[in-house]
Amino acid sequence: MKIILPGGAGLVGQNLVSALKGRDYHNIVVLDKHTANLAILKQMHPDITVEYADLAEAGSWSDHFAQADAVVMLQAQIGAATLEPFIRNNIISTEQVLAAIKQHKVPYTVHISSSVVKSVAEDDYTRTKRDQEDLVRGSGISHTMLRPTLMFGWFDRKHLGWLSRFMRRMPVFPVPGHGRYMRQPLYARDFCNIIVRCIENPMPGQAFNITGLEKIDYIDMIRQIKRATGAKAAILCIPYGLFFVLLRLWAIFDRNPPFTADQLKALVAHDEFEVIDWPKIFGVAPTPFATAVHETFNDPTYGKIVLEF
Repeated sequence: MKIILPGGAGLVGQNLVSALKGRDYHNIVVLDKHTANLAILKQMHPDITVEYADLAEAGSWSDHFAQADAVVMLQAQIGAATLEPFIRNNIISTEQVLAAIKQHKVPYTVHISSSVVKSVAEDDYTRTKRDQEDLVRGSGISHTMLRPTLMFGWFDRKHLGWLSRFMRRMPVFPVPGHGRYMRQPLYARDFCNIIVRCIENPMPGQAFNITGLEKIDYIDMIRQIKRATGAKAAILCIPYGLFFVLLRLWAIFDRNPPFTADQLKALVAHDEFEVIDWPKIFGVAPTPFATAVHETFNDPTYGKIVLEF
């Protein structure tokens, strides 16, 4: 099979390439505009096609979709200080990729959405991901939609990966408020195995909320990361309002901050996402959270590789 991964140089894409090759798929094309992360992918997997492409602009990259058997749409803007990157990378890029899929009559697509479309949060990421789903749903292509919750794993440049690096560098690790914000984190390797099963056994016209099976408070996630990494930082709860102001100040000096005030609002929004029996539906055994965190930060091959923002 020929499989195209638009936006495939990020967290999910890097894990997905490993999962696909583990199932003996090698005709893989990754299209992305992050040159540093593409270089990491190319170094680890010189046998696949890796190409720079700004998916928000028409170009020769769409030629790769010819004779493709499946597309996994991974391109997404998760965090930014302004609306423009979300529009460009969640909306315009999706329109361009959908045009390529239809032009070359690719028979099947797995669209990676997000659990935020079912969230009570209202921010640029949430709104553009909802609009992105509408574009895919209204395109007429044969597709399955997957909505993962917060993900972590190898190559995690944001989320738990960034938190772990911050924790190892600083003597104090700040936690907003009491830290008792329930999370349902999803291990990227488990999620990628689900994607592979969707490619092998298409379920067109269906959407699945893929949620981590363990409910864990944010502060307990931080403590688990500290245990797995051996970090010495002291965990300190600080008032929510002060934390919010500090993030706003950070965004003034960092155009692409790893954690934004909008993401802080989402953290405390008290979302609880639907849990389906995805182990039975897709035949994928879930990895316990503690085991997954240990694998993430201590794997001898992938545990030390860090992608750029």
